[in-house]
Amino acid sequence: MTYVAFQGETGAFSEEAAISLLGSQTQLLPCSSFESMFDSGHQGKADMILAPLENSLIGSISRCYDLLLESSLQIIAEVVHPIHHCLIGCQGSSFEDIKTVESHPAALAQCEKFFAANPKIKAVATNDTAASVRRVIERSDPTIAAIASYRACLIYKGKLLGQNIEDNSQNFTRFGLLTSKEKASKKATKFSIPNKLSLAFYPSKADNELCRLLQYFTDHNVELLKIEPRPIKGRPWNYSFCLDLRACLKKEQLKNILETLQSQGYNLQFLGFYPEMLMPKQN
Repeated sequence: MTYVAFQGETGAFSEEAAISLLGSQTQLLPCSSFESMFDSGHQGKADMILAPLENSLIGSISRCYDLLLESSLQIIAEVVHPIHHCLIGCQGSSFEDIKTVESHPAALAQCEKFFAANPKIKAVATNDTAASVRRVIERSDPTIAAIASYRACLIYKGKLLGQNIEDNSQNFTRFGLLTSKEKASKKATKFSIPNKLSLAFYPSKADNELCRLLQYFTDHNVELLKIEPRPIKGRPWNYSFCLDLRACLKKEQLKNILETLQSQGYNLQFLGFYPEMLMPKQN
């Protein structure tokens, strides 16, 4: 039996994304934090983990990038999942009652216009969207609501007080499906032909090393999709760079490119080679 870990409780957007990628029969393992989710992959408690990497409204999920760089896990697939936020209270509550709204910091950040339009409502950060709904229902306090998915509202039998309260309807989160290096080849065969490469680059000098690396990819028809700088601990104002690249390459060609770059002194960390997922259609 294959277990997939995600951050959050039943009803979390990460759980929805896992089901959309892997199917409803997937055995899911809820984790209380990003750290415990990655630990479950390292320790073998889960065969794979589903980590949110970036959101179309608020940008990169920095903590997951840092944990990815610290880990030996590799990306074997991705899923882009639509995020639509609901305002959920306990039974008997009304919108006029609400004084406090709880949710994960990322969800709160995606609903800034809602809070600007309702300045009397206080935003409180918690560890998870679905868990916030569960606690709201358990407390039965009509002055407290949560921001989460419609599915979480149904699961915990909350009262729907508002729908689609995100700042923009084009709200998507991109998740990476990660597994150990030993399992990567076997698990990746379940997905389409890979065409997206993720690497981390650690510059050793300040002599345009990054520019030369990117030029190398350009010369070999590898398209840069994203560059994400992350601070290097112990080296103030020095950065590593997470690179997402599109490349229609066979694995042997990719291996040759990476070996060539490493032989030229580039310090690279392989993060994954996997199928790029297109934007899902909105209803």
